[in-house]
Amino acid sequence: MAFTIKWFDTIDSTNSEALRQFKDSDDFTVFASNYQTSGRGQKGTSWESASGKNLTFSIVLKYSNLKVENQFVISKIIALGIKRYLKSRSIDAKIKWPNDIYVNDNKICGILIENHLLGDILSGSIAGIGLNVNQDVFSSDAPNPVSMKNILNREMVLEEELEALAGHIHDLYYSYFSYLSSSTENRLDGEYRESLYRLEELHSYEETPGGELIRARILGIASDASLILEKEDGSTKMYQFKEIRYIL
Repeated sequence: MAFTIKWFDTIDSTNSEALRQFKDSDDFTVFASNYQTSGRGQKGTSWESASGKNLTFSIVLKYSNLKVENQFVISKIIALGIKRYLKSRSIDAKIKWPNDIYVNDNKICGILIENHLLGDILSGSIAGIGLNVNQDVFSSDAPNPVSMKNILNREMVLEEELEALAGHIHDLYYSYFSYLSSSTENRLDGEYRESLYRLEELHSYEETPGGELIRARILGIASDASLILEKEDGSTKMYQFKEIRYIL
């Protein structure tokens, strides 16, 4: 594969290390660690990962001419790359908007993307990924973690799995930016929509911060990356990140 992987035994955070080395790193340099002392999740949360059991890594992305309003395409590429990799390992995963990968109703992977802006253009991104691979017991208060070992009943070689996973993301990333067209965009959007967790299924959600409980179906993602829900009365509403909470 035409990318570099830099492994660390212990590090504070692969996203932090990628940021420290961002300027001097080539596009799609991967920073991975057996253990993070300060691994970060969304909304300031930490990411539980036993030492040497899971994949915790970050990818430096240095595309050009991506408008700020189109930044969610990076999230789509990362999520779909992970989904394709898991499919290659006989695991059928779904994308829980906006940044988690689920198997059935259990979280197997989290994504944290940090974008760097230059006016109305994104100068680059750091995509942090935490995938549960060999950890079979979780001690944090996370309600629904699952690992590849839980599903497949066997341990994986982390170095080999990182090569394969990064390869799936790499191929999708370069395919998108090399052949950017309306048809490429439409194919990506279509695959992303069909991969959504709970797509067109009736489930309970909580509107935040108000706390109102609703029953609704996910219809897809709007052009501004908001989630489109259809309520039981047939009305539709778009929700930005942190405006809706899944009831599991």
